Amino acid sequence: MTSTNYFEYGEAEKQWLRSRDSLLADAMDKIGHIHREVQPDLFKALINSIVGQQISTKAQVTIWKRMQERLAPISPENFGNLDAEILQACGISMRKALYIKSITDAVLDGSLNLKLLPAMTDTEISAQLVQLKGIGLWTAEMLMIFSMQRPNILSWDDLAIQRGLRMLYRHRKMTPTLFAKYKKRYTPYSSIASLYLWAIAGGACADLTDPAPGKSKPKKQIIKQPSSSA
Repeated sequence: MTSTNYFEYGEAEKQWLRSRDSLLADAMDKIGHIHREVQPDLFKALINSIVGQQISTKAQVTIWKRMQERLAPISPENFGNLDAEILQACGISMRKALYIKSITDAVLDGSLNLKLLPAMTDTEISAQLVQLKGIGLWTAEMLMIFSMQRPNILSWDDLAIQRGLRMLYRHRKMTPTLFAKYKKRYTPYSSIASLYLWAIAGGACADLTDPAPGKSKPKKQIIKQPSSSA
């Protein structure tokens, strides 16, 4: 039985964020410590990210479980021997199957060396990953959080993050200028702040509503959260 890995953070990071922002501090105290699963195997995380694009979290979990049962081990060497049709048969589109094959080929031919990524900066990692078919900036940022455990990621492209910021700070609209202000405030622990903003956006604080025009009080988990399933 495999052990579960969680995003690692502790009192030092929480105390830093509390000292920087009283509203976030209050929300953190209400929510408590957040245990979010991570996938240390970056190849598995890349494949899972492709599987989960534009489908529900429930569907992603189902397909990912099926893929692990049918196609284990999920490794570049094994996937390099699989036809796209075999990947598609697990319940994904042919487009996604071809994305997976392209990523696998990049790893096998050395154009993507996953072992070099830990030594790179966040910006360098993003630049490297977005060159892959099917991987955009948001996906690269989620991989940096939920696979590499980078501590300072706050994604502008994440609608739930924007919603969490609106709810916490009572903004009717989130702008790039406001977003940059909060990113600077949370640095160097923006990833931990992200965990709490996702929780807020999902309804973890019953007293916080979305002040954006036309938005109502959120129900629990109505916003799809970035998946970090093993």
